[in-house]
Amino acid sequence: MTGSKLTAAIAIVVALLVSSSTVYTVDETQQVIILQFGKPVGTPITEAGMHFKLPFIQDVISFDKRVLEWDGDENQIPTSDKKYIWVDTFARWRIVDPLKFYQSVSNERNAQSRLDDIIDSATRNFVSEHLLIEVVRNSNRELQITLEEAEGFGLESVSQQIDKGREQITKLILEKAAETMPQYGIEFLDMWIKRLNYIEEVRQKVYERMISERKHIAEKFRSEGQGRKAKIDGEREKELQRITSVAYRTAQEIKGKADAEATKIYASAYNRDPEFYSFLQTLETYKSTLNNSNTTLMLNTNSAFLKYLKNIGR
Repeated sequence: MTGSKLTAAIAIVVALLVSSSTVYTVDETQQVIILQFGKPVGTPITEAGMHFKLPFIQDVISFDKRVLEWDGDENQIPTSDKKYIWVDTFARWRIVDPLKFYQSVSNERNAQSRLDDIIDSATRNFVSEHLLIEVVRNSNRELQITLEEAEGFGLESVSQQIDKGREQITKLILEKAAETMPQYGIEFLDMWIKRLNYIEEVRQKVYERMISERKHIAEKFRSEGQGRKAKIDGEREKELQRITSVAYRTAQEIKGKADAEATKIYASAYNRDPEFYSFLQTLETYKSTLNNSNTTLMLNTNSAFLKYLKNIGR
């Protein structure tokens, strides 16, 4: 290779290095600032496309301009009525001033740490200033539970009025945290309380109270059921006695009428032919006594009971 060719090759390589260090692209999801000797220069670049910078002495620092998530750790916070609870929060934010963001927190990791401090502090302040029922409920909608059940859940009263409620408290936390965000070049979009729960010690006591209350309610239902059963049994027994009494009276009336009718028939038959009636009755008596092997009769031969038997051979 001749000297001219080597020089040309070196020039091409240098040109490529200079061009690669001069030209840079900005993605749709990014925004950048330019650092010159480690210090920001110019205004942030938020438009996507190809851009230029001074080679070797300027560096490009990019930041995400999409909506970012912040997911905080659970915090143990006491409410104003001394109920210790775990509060788990979630928020969304984005970088709106990359220059200020870089100068204050440098990167997203530091920003997340700063959000931890700000949001957790605001959450702790507002939760600790309100009753548990305020943090749990959103409105004064009537609860379909008894006073005992409310106490089992740790609520002081079923009809206790809600002044702010969970939604309003969350809004206050958002507003308080958003006040300090502009100094970091951050816009705080929204936040939620994902979950509330008692601490383990209190949770066990609440479970025990809930179990005890359910047993109390079950015992109450059983007691009411036994009372209802006794009432039904009493009504059934009363009705059975009434039916039995009416049936017995009806049967006795029927038997009385039948006996009267039989007596009437017997009397009528006797009046028509007393001798024949006496003969039939005596035969019936023979049948019921003489055919019974367990019966022994000691009679005189002159007894009227044997008068029809005496005349058999005649």
